[in-house]
Amino acid sequence: MSNGTASPRIAVEAVSHETLDWSPRAPEMYSRAEVLRQTGTYEATITASLAGWDPRISGEDAADIEDATRQLVLFDEHAQRTLGTENAALGPMSAILLRTESASSSQIEQLTTSAKQLALAEIDEGDKQNALTVIGNVRAMEAALQLSDDITEDAILQMHRALLLHQPGLEHEAGRYREQQVWIGSGNAGPLLAQFVAPHHARIHGAISDLVDFIARQDLSVLVQVAVAHAQFETIHPFVDGNGRTGRALAQSILRNKGLVGSAAVPISAGLLVNTNRYFAALGAFRDGDAGPIIRSFAAASRIAAASGTKLVDDLAAQLDESRAKLTGLRADATAWKVLPTLVGQPAVNSRYLQQVLGLGDMAALRALDALVDRGVLSESTGKARSRIWQHRGIFEVLDAYAESIRRMSTR
Repeated sequence: MSNGTASPRIAVEAVSHETLDWSPRAPEMYSRAEVLRQTGTYEATITASLAGWDPRISGEDAADIEDATRQLVLFDEHAQRTLGTENAALGPMSAILLRTESASSSQIEQLTTSAKQLALAEIDEGDKQNALTVIGNVRAMEAALQLSDDITEDAILQMHRALLLHQPGLEHEAGRYREQQVWIGSGNAGPLLAQFVAPHHARIHGAISDLVDFIARQDLSVLVQVAVAHAQFETIHPFVDGNGRTGRALAQSILRNKGLVGSAAVPISAGLLVNTNRYFAALGAFRDGDAGPIIRSFAAASRIAAASGTKLVDDLAAQLDESRAKLTGLRADATAWKVLPTLVGQPAVNSRYLQQVLGLGDMAALRALDALVDRGVLSESTGKARSRIWQHRGIFEVLDAYAESIRRMSTR
């Protein structure tokens, strides 16, 4: 806090533990010494119930949460006002914000890719594996927003399914709770030396049911609810893989469910990415019985999200206006006008994509692309006669500048 004193605790019941037995599943894969180290008893986490939690929040924290909440609302209103709710570019703008949020969420898990590689992956081009994995996160975010009207246990499973269906080698785990013990930290052969041991898989269903009941409450600050629900989800760690990305998708779903935002995904993960050490430490503090750090982390991330997201919206809108100016004089019913808003959300396109998304015929799509190239809106990036790809360099420059601004703010 500003006066140099320690921030007050926001008490939440700490996790407890149960003692379980462990022996390595495939001892032949490890040295005798490692097998010996990883044979015995270990302590698995038991999450406390949240459904009836009654937080005690200081005046300063309450003011901080209220200010961060207001910033998110202003960002959402700005996104709608900048374009207008009837503007054809509002949907694509929402799509690019969602994709940006997905990329930041994935980067927290050390899965990095560029805006261009993501756009190429969306049209089944390019060969970057990380981009394909991040596309899974995009699908999870899309599912989170689509399912936000009723956040149930099944909705959470569907978010995870959308995520892992695009992750090679893990498709069989998509939308399924884990059926094995998992842990974080040293010791591939077992959890005895791990930093964090998730709850035993037999406890997952009950813990998620309690979490869903907590999310359904209407008597809490939304940002408090988002932060604490996210921390609880990460503690439950219900899946073999994709827990962090699903948990941040769940945060978007709660924001939409509570009506805090309505038009766009909020780039909160970008705010968390600025200080991942603080984020991970806050998750640990939550498990120890203090929800204050994770709530403050989400409040700080929300302000960063609102400020950086507002600039991103403005810069994308400026690119759209510049492109419209280049099309001045083109007849009003020209197909190029129909294609233009789509480029905000998908700045790399091919003819097949325009046919699928806009319902254009092959010749109509190619004529529109030629017109956009002639006017300097698009450039053809392959130089091939077939399998051609067109891109909007200005939009890519905006997205790259946004990613760079987040990197400059980051402290690991």
